[in-house]
Amino acid sequence: MTGETRTVDHRLSDADENIHHAWDNSLDPVLEIEPGETVRFECRDAVDRQVNVESGTEEFAAISFDPVHPLTGPVHVEGAEPGDVLVVELLEFQHKGWGYTGYLPGEMGLGLLPEEFPEAGVHVWDLVGDVGHFVNGIEVPLDPFPGVIGVAPAESGDHGTLPPRSVGGNMDVKHMTAGSTVYLPVDVEGALFSTGDCHAAQGDGEVCVTGIEAPMFVTARFDVDTEMSIDQPQFETTGPFTPTGRDEPMYATTGIADDLMEATKLAVEHMIDHLHGERGLTRGEAYILCSAAVDLKISEVVDAPNWVVTAYLPESIFP
Repeated sequence: MTGETRTVDHRLSDADENIHHAWDNSLDPVLEIEPGETVRFECRDAVDRQVNVESGTEEFAAISFDPVHPLTGPVHVEGAEPGDVLVVELLEFQHKGWGYTGYLPGEMGLGLLPEEFPEAGVHVWDLVGDVGHFVNGIEVPLDPFPGVIGVAPAESGDHGTLPPRSVGGNMDVKHMTAGSTVYLPVDVEGALFSTGDCHAAQGDGEVCVTGIEAPMFVTARFDVDTEMSIDQPQFETTGPFTPTGRDEPMYATTGIADDLMEATKLAVEHMIDHLHGERGLTRGEAYILCSAAVDLKISEVVDAPNWVVTAYLPESIFP
């Protein structure tokens, strides 16, 4: 993870000419490749260098989301036509030694619990090899992935990067790690692939609106499948599905309500209570840790009128 270990056919730096901030099928490709070729993308962080290793809460509270998600690309893949599937093998990720997780002022309405956190908060992580260092000796295993990975939509014009789309985009699927293969439905000639918003780690849910956001290098190999037919992204992965990559002890809280979003909020609120009361974290630190390392699962949706969401905390992260 900390150094390039394979041969690549093309490299795209994060220079301005290789960066865009919206999905738009009229953008000229910055690179044209053949199926089977490998590209190493240099990706900026999610808020385009508004945060650095010296940033504190005041600076994080002032960040702008206009624009957000600097994407490296687009890449034209020869032979890709509408109706085909772009096959993206994620080969390797290389972080740059730091990242951040934070929540913005509640009045912005971002994250799962903005009403609970009126003031902003941030933690700048020291990333060493495969570990991210938090407070109180807590260490979060790193399994990087691209938060945004997708191709251009068929609809003309600019399309914002915040919502995910049928052609991919801001999916934040934490299991699209090295060794995974992502399948993207192609809407336009050449596919016009872009990626960015890399995360060094993230809990399923990304509840405070950020994972461990980190500038990063992404190496991927591309192919075109003319026989496969999908309407939305699919992928193959070996995980890991727990922080250590094996079954391990967890502490879990449940949220039970007649609305899935309310049940989700309750599960996270109860986990924050646990981390604050039993692990000595401030409530803000607990919210950040939930976003970086706690996995949400939909446990039950068949026993009306109430549904169950569960939040899982890996005990291995604590000293």
